[in-house]
Amino acid sequence: MTYLTTEELAKRLSYNPRYINNVLRPKHLDEGRHYVRPFGGRKVLYIWENIEQDMFCDQPVGIPMANGGVCNG
Repeated sequence: MTYLTTEELAKRLSYNPRYINNVLRPKHLDEGRHYVRPFGGRKVLYIWENIEQDMFCDQPVGIPMANGGVCNG
């Protein structure tokens, strides 16, 4: 598995890190599947493979797409 910080994920997705923290994570990303909090702390690490898989509609989660649509499978 590849674990990414918010800043690293933002670079890969071409999003602002604040957008990831304030919009994507609360609405579209699930703790345990898309991200973890190591040792129960405040730091968040994103699981790239699961995010990438769900972005391409292998499992519907409603991730916003660049063209304004939503990937629902």
